[in-house]
Amino acid sequence: MIPLVGCSIKQDQGQSVLDVIHSRKSVRAYTDQPVSPEQVETLLKAAMAAPSGRNLQAWRFVVVREQSVKEKLAVGFNKMIAKAPVVIVVCGNTINPQGKFNGNWTADCAAATENLLLAAEAIGLGAVWTACYPYEERMNPAIEALGLPDDITPYCIVPIGYPGGDEKPKDKWKPENIHYDRW
Repeated sequence: MIPLVGCSIKQDQGQSVLDVIHSRKSVRAYTDQPVSPEQVETLLKAAMAAPSGRNLQAWRFVVVREQSVKEKLAVGFNKMIAKAPVVIVVCGNTINPQGKFNGNWTADCAAATENLLLAAEAIGLGAVWTACYPYEERMNPAIEALGLPDDITPYCIVPIGYPGGDEKPKDKWKPENIHYDRW
């Protein structure tokens, strides 16, 4: 546990947030237990609470429950997509309201995806971020299977369900990656 010394938030609330962050793991096997529409809405609300460059909120989401569509999305090493009860495809609107390229769309989608993953962990679900963008061999099947318009790009695919294994979080703490004041 990371102590919250000198923080202005309540110890129990802050620790709860940190517990969820540090317990998040990539879940690639799921039980058959369905994920409810209310749980999906909770995940999407969390995703849309993410920060957004220039507040453009470029994220768009496609919720997939239909087995035939999940199977079309399950390309390469992403076979677990077909076995998840629900899949959320995080997409980005690459065009801003002025009709120009939105350079923030990938950052917006990344922030939304992380919120979605943390929310899944917090409510007892398992999920994994599977890359889509910028890999054409992953993007093209998603574009086709989902019927995405030209200005919407699939960023990642997140299969979600109740964990079917015993995955553990990875310790990714590396102090050698930190620099203070200068490189």
